[in-house]
Amino acid sequence: MDLLIGCHGGAGRELTAFDLPRRALAPWETTTIGPFTIAAVPAVDGIGDPQVSWAIEAGSTRVIHLGDSMFHGYWWRAAHRYGPFDAVLTPINGPALCFPHCRPASPYPGALDAERAAVAARLLGAKVAIPIHYDGFHIDGIYSTQPDELGRFLDAASGEAYEVFTPELGEGFTLPTSRP
Repeated sequence: MDLLIGCHGGAGRELTAFDLPRRALAPWETTTIGPFTIAAVPAVDGIGDPQVSWAIEAGSTRVIHLGDSMFHGYWWRAAHRYGPFDAVLTPINGPALCFPHCRPASPYPGALDAERAAVAARLLGAKVAIPIHYDGFHIDGIYSTQPDELGRFLDAASGEAYEVFTPELGEGFTLPTSRP
């Protein structure tokens, strides 16, 4: 199978230098690449860049990768159209952003923090929540993350119906599925 990269809006421009085949998807658009059905789910980030989350289905398994999304109102529509999801990969670091082009700074997280990520996974019908974007980097005054991101997420998700999985780098696993 040839490599084909799904991208949204103008994001494909960065791929031009590498001459990689790509297909831009508009929000809510779906395509099939090999055994995968891929949908561009509208998302919102803290600095106003166009964003999508990627809903991917193969066989009876459905996964959504939330990228750098912050909390927004598309969760219910995404769950209705593409869910429920066997796995939701969700950012949990809740960074406060103060980039030079985003002044004055906002006190609100520019991506999901632990508590909002736990709720987003529930709204998306997750069987498994996989936290991402934590313990990465912190730049005082520019990209300030929350302390103990993973611990806070585990606490926030402790009363939820879904499982939380925190794989080690390179660790494989099989998602539970219940659909035929």
